[in-house]
Amino acid sequence: MHHRTRHADVTAFELLTRRTQLARYSVHVFVVRGAMIDTGFHAARGDVARLADELRPRGALVTHWHEDHAGNVELLARRGIPLGLSDATEARVRTVAPIALYRRWTWESMPPLQTGVARFAPGDLALVPAPGHSDDHHVVWDASTRTLFAGDLYLGVKVRVTHPSEDPYRIIDSLRMAIALEPARMFCAHRGLVDRPVDQLRAKAEWMAGMVGEIERRIAAGAEDDAAIARAVLGREGFTGWISRGEYAHVNIVAAVRRKVSA
Repeated sequence: MHHRTRHADVTAFELLTRRTQLARYSVHVFVVRGAMIDTGFHAARGDVARLADELRPRGALVTHWHEDHAGNVELLARRGIPLGLSDATEARVRTVAPIALYRRWTWESMPPLQTGVARFAPGDLALVPAPGHSDDHHVVWDASTRTLFAGDLYLGVKVRVTHPSEDPYRIIDSLRMAIALEPARMFCAHRGLVDRPVDQLRAKAEWMAGMVGEIERRIAAGAEDDAAIARAVLGREGFTGWISRGEYAHVNIVAAVRRKVSA
């Protein structure tokens, strides 16, 4: 199922299944001037197929390779829909790595992209590198309306869990890049339309910079291990850390900071 919401020239499609509702973690696909932003997760392939057949998009832009964003690239490619994605993203979706059980339960594993695709590079929308959440992460920038499709750059101000592959320093840099664009509107893949985008992006950047600085201070003091620092700065690990067996956890932020300061 999906919920459809119109925001002037942007239509937001919130993709939902019973499992994502239980997890309280939906995903949006956005359509602006006939272009689709992201492809959703594979468990929602029926909805995505119906939307593609109904809307006949001129192409789809993919922000990054994660299965909740790129889960239906093969489905769209088989329908002849051009795809806009970075070389790094294309490499990841053509050779899909196994994912953990909790991710398969929520999103389902995505089939690899096997079909040849036409490149989608619209002049009115730009894929802008915004790494940190993943190495290949991009945002989509609509300069004509100063609209930012943020992928997973924002997610919320005080996000306390990350994957081991995430880099908080690069996320902060990407947030500052997005702030410099001065977006009038921002759409988050998991939150939909975000009010006061510059204020929200700045609040997240400032919170993350302060959090990273405090972790750096504690590492330099040498008195605590990563788990102790995570508890002191970010609080006790919650349900997400438990159900993911640490794949998305507070301690991963500390470990990432330690790798940076030890390099």
